[in-house]
Amino acid sequence: MSSIPSNLPLRNDLIGEEPYGAPQLDVPVCLNVNENPYAPDQAVCEAIAKRVLDIAPTLNRYPDREHIELRQAFSDYLERESGVRLDVDELWGANGSNEIMLQLFQAFGGPGRVALGADPTYSMYPEYARDTFTGWQLAHRNADFTLNVDALIEQIKAVKPSMVLLTSPNNPTGTPLPMADIERVLAVCESAEVTGAAEGVHPVVVIDEAYVEFRNPGTPSAVTLIKDHPNLAVSRTMSKAFAFAGARVGYLAASKGIIDCVRIVRMPYHLSAVTQAAALAAFEHTDEQLSRVEHLRQTREATAAWLKTQTYQGKPLAVAQSESNFLLFGGSFDKREAIFDELLKRGVLIRVVGPDGWLRVCMGTDEEMERFRTALTEVLRIVEAE
Repeated sequence: MSSIPSNLPLRNDLIGEEPYGAPQLDVPVCLNVNENPYAPDQAVCEAIAKRVLDIAPTLNRYPDREHIELRQAFSDYLERESGVRLDVDELWGANGSNEIMLQLFQAFGGPGRVALGADPTYSMYPEYARDTFTGWQLAHRNADFTLNVDALIEQIKAVKPSMVLLTSPNNPTGTPLPMADIERVLAVCESAEVTGAAEGVHPVVVIDEAYVEFRNPGTPSAVTLIKDHPNLAVSRTMSKAFAFAGARVGYLAASKGIIDCVRIVRMPYHLSAVTQAAALAAFEHTDEQLSRVEHLRQTREATAAWLKTQTYQGKPLAVAQSESNFLLFGGSFDKREAIFDELLKRGVLIRVVGPDGWLRVCMGTDEEMERFRTALTEVLRIVEAE
């Protein structure tokens, strides 16, 4: 229930709304918000502390609002991680990829504009749309959660969106997005019309790669397409694989034209000097920050295999294909809230999200995953018996 007094002039379209967010509960095993469960190494912590100490005497001055040094670090990292060198003016940072997405909606959405996604998808997208008075439409994915490219293309032609938003890997399902699918969508959008825009204006395709470092080795990133597609924007974050969720650093890779559009709507000095210093220190220790990614991939594959051996009401659990650090599982849970509650009683917090009948668990430490398996085995037996 909302605690907002009825005599406050809250926007009419926000009346009855609740703040977004997964439950924040103090439990032994938190597997609900897709964090990297491994803390930064001591060397990384010391590097962050030194960087912050170095800039502390300058905190009476505003930071570099263009964060040039950090944008150069993004460029260096992407060359290493994805094999593509982007210019500084093709990169942009913000307070997590959430702010990147909001800035994209502010720049390309608004009254009379429509953004198009493919459900199931990240549940914040419609909130960005709401907050920027942008219409929100969906094309439905295939039953296995892969992108139905033909259906999406039909929606692009019918809706004439200003933005098409796709996640790779998808959240909440973890489903990979093949490069061939992205290129088909890009090709259509390079000539598609945009409702409420002048002739010759075409949609921006936004690929949300928040979890892309967890993809299978050898899989290319959408950033490799940017030089050939000026209507492509790729959003990334340091929160997940980089073990930097608390620092709030996201970034955007796109053509200079798209970056300049985002710069128009950004708040002045939106990235603090402390945030920039911490991120630069983390990039100095990229190997350490990413050192657990391969182990988390192995944990994902082992957990998926184990889940498929479990049954509910006489049927093996379904597990969605995932190249992320989480798994969507179940498929036939008619009491998923009860399963969630019973796991929580045992100190294990996962997520009720996605289509009915499914639950999502992110990968934790080996000890946390052992507790999850033990608890789930017990809980499924109890809930089935009720």
